[in-house]
Amino acid sequence: MSLPVIPFYSHPDPAQAIHDSLSGLGFMQISDIGIDPALLSKVFAMSREFFCGDKAVKARCRYQSAQENFGYQGVLEENLDPAAPADLKETFTMRNILAACPADERWPSVAFKLLMQQFYAEVLRAAHEIQRVMARQLSEQEHFFTRAHNGENISLRLLYYPAQDKNKLSDGQLGAGAHTDYGFLTLLFQDNAGGLQVLNHEQNWMDVPPEQGAAVVNSGDLLEHWTNGTYRSTLHRVMPRTNGKDRLSIAMFIDPDTATKVTPLAGCVNANNPAKYPTVTAGEHIQAKLAASHKARFAQ
Repeated sequence: MSLPVIPFYSHPDPAQAIHDSLSGLGFMQISDIGIDPALLSKVFAMSREFFCGDKAVKARCRYQSAQENFGYQGVLEENLDPAAPADLKETFTMRNILAACPADERWPSVAFKLLMQQFYAEVLRAAHEIQRVMARQLSEQEHFFTRAHNGENISLRLLYYPAQDKNKLSDGQLGAGAHTDYGFLTLLFQDNAGGLQVLNHEQNWMDVPPEQGAAVVNSGDLLEHWTNGTYRSTLHRVMPRTNGKDRLSIAMFIDPDTATKVTPLAGCVNANNPAKYPTVTAGEHIQAKLAASHKARFAQ
């Protein structure tokens, strides 16, 4: 089984294709969404330059709190699966960087900041296009989702998985522990290293090989809540890099604004499928998940 690739602008019915994918495995791949390949290549190049660069720069850009959700984290500083050993990855997280951008000294460089802001804006535009067709498919007004996603909790995240000695791993230790994403949608851009796995319907881990020109897109917890379980928030993970090759990826987490109240949509509730989820505030859900994944570093 492999993830379907949906060419967004050239597909005859992208809304139905997205619906089928998210109500099935909860994962898909989307191409032809208007993201400039040259811009993506620049982001990958600058990401590698940062992660393989000066430790003093990383120290200056340190992640300070789950509430801010901005900055650099090193290997073993996050547990995406709080019950498992810490993750074997480095990250640079950038939340709401168009409307509430941290001061220049918190960034590796001004050039880095400007490139990431440009890419953030382009991916956000693409995500809003996807959200509009999803809203219509779910019998909602087309701006139902976009008006709740202004950027307050939308984060761009660079991820680096350095090569590891397999003989030094703890039992069950992964590049990124098994987890579901917290919000609405995630768009993930992979290099050619591989390592991403998704838990399928048979409860087996399936590989998600990189697809040139496509982003992996998956539904998160709050979209599962909104659709009363119609769209699935599916467990996924990244294997540790024990083959001598590192991995880079770029994730954009499209998460609702803090005050957004998420309750099952009327069109997803009926006599055969009564409401399964209580109303939840997006900010509370996201912060609880972030706090749990950083419990070893930030006492709550």
